[in-house]
Amino acid sequence: MDRLVTIKSCRYGVEIYLDPEASFEVLLEHIREKFCSSARFFEGAQVAVSFLGRRLNYTEEQAVLSLISETAKMDIVCVIDQDRDHELAYRRIVEKTLSDIPVKDGQFYRGTLGKRQVIESDTSIVILGNVEPGASVIAKGNIVVIGALCGSAHAGAAGDTNACIAALSMRPKSLRIGDVETPGPAVCREGFCGHGPKIAAMDGRNHIYLDPLVG
Repeated sequence: MDRLVTIKSCRYGVEIYLDPEASFEVLLEHIREKFCSSARFFEGAQVAVSFLGRRLNYTEEQAVLSLISETAKMDIVCVIDQDRDHELAYRRIVEKTLSDIPVKDGQFYRGTLGKRQVIESDTSIVILGNVEPGASVIAKGNIVVIGALCGSAHAGAAGDTNACIAALSMRPKSLRIGDVETPGPAVCREGFCGHGPKIAAMDGRNHIYLDPLVG
């Protein structure tokens, strides 16, 4: 019975193994017990979570996330998909987020930014949602969009040319790093647009270029 739920820390967050045969109600009770006993290790942490062994539907997933947040007082920034292709993409971008943006210096925003919405950050920022056409994100540090970037993004707004912009889907109206701006369509014409996570950064010639986050 002790093996019904297993919690393992990893580089990008927490992996939670759930027995595929046990009832969901039994698993919830075991999850509560596991996180209650280790709450002091997780309190205040901001992590990504991956579920292994069992595929949860939306309602079950939300129940587990609420239970974990309530029991361990931890902040779950995203859930990594079990689908192999999606998992690799999410892992890579989350690893980039957590390595480049120290939690204490970063800001997290949950929700989709709609048309004419603007969000600004004095540090780096992670958007847990989409940035729709007409919306803008401005940050003095890095910008990471766990979703689609279709609006405008300005990283390194205080002049930091080492800042970067990453998104699971990169279809921006415009990208700006420091004082250098590249219209989204111009970037696409250079052959960098397409499916999959991408990261935008400056090269040595004051140009913004895109690289895939998953090779």
